[in-house]
Amino acid sequence: MLEIKNLHAKVGDKEILKGITLTIRDGEIHALMGTNGAGKSTLSNVIVGNPAYEVTEGSITFNGQDLLAMSTEERAHAGIFMSFQAPIEIPGVSMTNFMRAAVNARREALGKEPLKSTDFLKIMREKRKLVEMDQKLMNRSVNEGFSGGERKRNEIFQMAMLEPTFCILDETDSGLDVDALRIVAEGFNKLRTAETSAIVITHYQRLLDYIRPDFVHVLIGGRIVKTGTAELAQQIENQGFDWIKEEQA
Repeated sequence: MLEIKNLHAKVGDKEILKGITLTIRDGEIHALMGTNGAGKSTLSNVIVGNPAYEVTEGSITFNGQDLLAMSTEERAHAGIFMSFQAPIEIPGVSMTNFMRAAVNARREALGKEPLKSTDFLKIMREKRKLVEMDQKLMNRSVNEGFSGGERKRNEIFQMAMLEPTFCILDETDSGLDVDALRIVAEGFNKLRTAETSAIVITHYQRLLDYIRPDFVHVLIGGRIVKTGTAELAQQIENQGFDWIKEEQA
């Protein structure tokens, strides 16, 4: 599904990614772990096409397409979705109108007819239940007055509505209590299929207790320095990253 080869990227004059190579197949979940500034969020921003990040070398293909040649909007329409670490408010735009516009824009890009109001509202009710979102939030502006947990649930709700094939969860667990973490993770798990894949970025083992990754990668200094299974995440939880740094020295 996603193939990254020798990816280098910078912000301004600072090189962040220094040769990332990674292959993600259909149905796989890959966890990215690493110290602050290692390049985890930079990689996710490059994948979704954030213009603040400049790719200086390497390639990314998504389902056989040259991802780097696609606009941010084209990547979203192709099925790429990112759940933000700190979701922003959009004052004056109701959740219902925002989601209807987003869903129908993707349907149009895929050559489908826009959803009728009754069909859209029915789907929205069904998806909202996945993350236990209160109906009253649908009438508010996007994320306006939402708690931290509600914002993270809203990200998974949006993912459920858009039905992407490739998702990036960028530290979705940050700031969540145990109950909110469980609800968000269970909502994500209900959306998994054999045709969908994901990158899960986290500092902590606890999210990976709910979302079991097929592979865990450790980023240090803009490079993937170690790859393993879910047991690697547990080892990091117990011992930190110093032992990996010592192995690389």
